[in-house]
Amino acid sequence: MCCSDWKLLRPTVASLGCLVFMEEAGEEKKQPFRACAVSGKRRKLQSKEESSPFAPINTLDDGCLMHIFSFLSPIPDRHNSALVCHRWRYLACHPRLWLRVDRSAKDSKEPGVFTDIESAVSTARPGDTILISPGRSHLASNIQINKPLCLIGGGELPDETMLACSRGSDSALEFLSTCKLMNLTVKAELGCCLLHRSGRLIIDGCVLQCETNPLDYLSYPIISTASGTKSLPSINCSSSDSVSVSRTRIEGGAKAVLTSGDLTLQRVRVIYARTSLFFWFEVECQS
Repeated sequence: MCCSDWKLLRPTVASLGCLVFMEEAGEEKKQPFRACAVSGKRRKLQSKEESSPFAPINTLDDGCLMHIFSFLSPIPDRHNSALVCHRWRYLACHPRLWLRVDRSAKDSKEPGVFTDIESAVSTARPGDTILISPGRSHLASNIQINKPLCLIGGGELPDETMLACSRGSDSALEFLSTCKLMNLTVKAELGCCLLHRSGRLIIDGCVLQCETNPLDYLSYPIISTASGTKSLPSINCSSSDSVSVSRTRIEGGAKAVLTSGDLTLQRVRVIYARTSLFFWFEVECQS
């Protein structure tokens, strides 16, 4: 064998020598070598994942992410997802995830669409938002809401979305949990528009109407029977049982608010317009 042939074979012989050395050293020497190789691969994978600017879930498009969010419960899962980043907040709170009430959708099999408010409320999960379609009057008589919900009128103005309470009913909506009403008109006769039992009720940009009747003294736009009893002395009861009204037009009735519990009317502000009055006030425990 010439010198040039030996130079070509020398790397192969050297590698074979390493294998023979490892076999002679025994199985105990092989395992650390393999472990080092595996740990090295893991380090490379970890470094690649760390250097990647986006997590795999963020590579999904908006439609896929929104579909995933639709399976989450609004409280607390979807709420916590909205805290991750601006994009997740936009998708987790998107109106496509809201429930809808549309009286014209009688033959619609689209999930999340209902023909009446009572069905939507009973099906809703705590934390859901219900969008009520404008244009038609929706029947609302003694509908009890015992979970956190948000009811929003779908029109540009609150007058475009009306909830009508039938005569003889105690109230249109009865609240036993924290809820929010926005951009809605609630109309009642010989009863009250909203009956507040417990929880924090927020009324923003709505219209509450009590129809003119010889028995007007029996009608009230808002009745609160909440006691506001403190479970612990250090806890402010205004965070549990209270009513907050802002930018709301109130018409008719004996008076705007009747309280039969421990809550009192506070911080009242009124704007006098040409045709109506707009109210801002709080009903809560007196500090």
